[in-house]
Amino acid sequence: MEESEAWGKPVERTGRLTAVLALATLISAFGSSFQYGYNVAAVNSPAPFMQQFYNNTYLERYNEPMEENLLTLLWSLSVSMYPLGGFFGSLMVAPLVNKLGRKGTLLFNNIFSIVPAVMMGVSETAESYEIIIVARFIVGICAGLSSNVVPMYLGELSPKNLRGAIGIVPQLFITIGILAAQVLGIRSILGNSTGWTLMLGLTGIPAVIELLLLPFFPESPRYLLIQKGDETNSKKALQRLRGWDDVDAEMMEMRLEDQSERAEGHLTVLSLLSQRSLRWQLISVVIMNMGQQLSGVNAIYYYADSIYASAGVRQNDIQYVTVGTGAVNVFMTVAAVFIVESSGRRLLLLLGFGICCGACVLLTIALTFQESVTWMPYVSIACVIVYVIGHAIGASPIPNVVTTEMFRQSARPAAFMVGGSVHWLSNFTVGLVFPFMERGLGSYSFIVFAVVCLVALIYIWLVVPETKNKTFLEVSQMFAKRNKTEIKVSDWPLKDSTESLEKVTTL
Repeated sequence: MEESEAWGKPVERTGRLTAVLALATLISAFGSSFQYGYNVAAVNSPAPFMQQFYNNTYLERYNEPMEENLLTLLWSLSVSMYPLGGFFGSLMVAPLVNKLGRKGTLLFNNIFSIVPAVMMGVSETAESYEIIIVARFIVGICAGLSSNVVPMYLGELSPKNLRGAIGIVPQLFITIGILAAQVLGIRSILGNSTGWTLMLGLTGIPAVIELLLLPFFPESPRYLLIQKGDETNSKKALQRLRGWDDVDAEMMEMRLEDQSERAEGHLTVLSLLSQRSLRWQLISVVIMNMGQQLSGVNAIYYYADSIYASAGVRQNDIQYVTVGTGAVNVFMTVAAVFIVESSGRRLLLLLGFGICCGACVLLTIALTFQESVTWMPYVSIACVIVYVIGHAIGASPIPNVVTTEMFRQSARPAAFMVGGSVHWLSNFTVGLVFPFMERGLGSYSFIVFAVVCLVALIYIWLVVPETKNKTFLEVSQMFAKRNKTEIKVSDWPLKDSTESLEKVTTL
């Protein structure tokens, strides 16, 4: 076996994208992440027909039309139950991934997709809008779990040189899910009075595919070794994922991580918030997730039609502009997959939030003057597209990648639970508050989002280091100086750890 002269330890080989790793990535992302995006946009285009169904059902029950305020309330619940379910799903992350494993949790999570898919599919036959509202909450639980567990699972499967690219794949499938819902929502396809129930029910198909295929792929080797103590199966899983038998160097790195955690004591969910060695990592996760959602991205998706209408787009053309925006989102997320390992995480975060900030300011100006300047509506549309580009390359995909890399094994589930809870609560807040902001502030609503983007950008510039090509333990060492703590490891020093520490500035 080749030895490292410097450290006297096995040399780690550069990881590659094997068939097992690629298929595990695609199946888990399609079966779980795709549904998150699909259900974000699935109620947008058929909204008028769903609201008509609500009204007709109420009329048949009570022999009088539904009051406008009640209809608005029920529709707001139909939209907002999804992120609320996502919040509760996030609270389930830590106990489930520690008990069932990463892959086991994804398989269990399919219950929260298949059941509501059937409920939404039969809602019109059952003449019940209540079923839709409950189903939206349940499928939100599915999204809350998948949005946290898929990045965690794939981050632990991936070699460190591919972790960024593979970590963006879940976000890519979220954007593909959004685009799929936008395309199916075209009036001539399923976004009509007869097709909307089928459109809502289709979310169960990816879950069935994942339920059938994912059992054939490995569980996270890190979970098996560090949390289950199963070195034999951990090594077998790692060998399948890497495509070669010599995985001693990577097993050694995982053992080192386990040793450092044992020296400091394994974390529980409740102790995470008070753990000094994780203080700045946790603050960073909260800021990035708040910035991601409070920057207004879901105001774009939940209320895309009204934004385009206010920009002067004709009613019949709005659905096609929305699909075009979704296609741009997918294309730019694909670009992020290919550039994240060369450009790094930090640069993409800064670029993403910077572009979003500028786009929000310009959109405010464009919406303010669109009545007096004939070509200004086109500037509004361009600003929305530029905003989507900025979010797609940085603010959307990178926070989960960085969250995976900033925490070691025992703290990672709790960190994702905290980050996911912030993510979904912020998502819920935007979905609930934006219509009132739009009514009260008008075109100046997007200045609020611009300020959020600016604050996130400044924080990332000052605090968040580059985590590209670093092991989980090396990243912990990078934060140790800022946290004023010491990471306890074995007598074998980690390569580049001194250099990494020097790159982190203190506040």
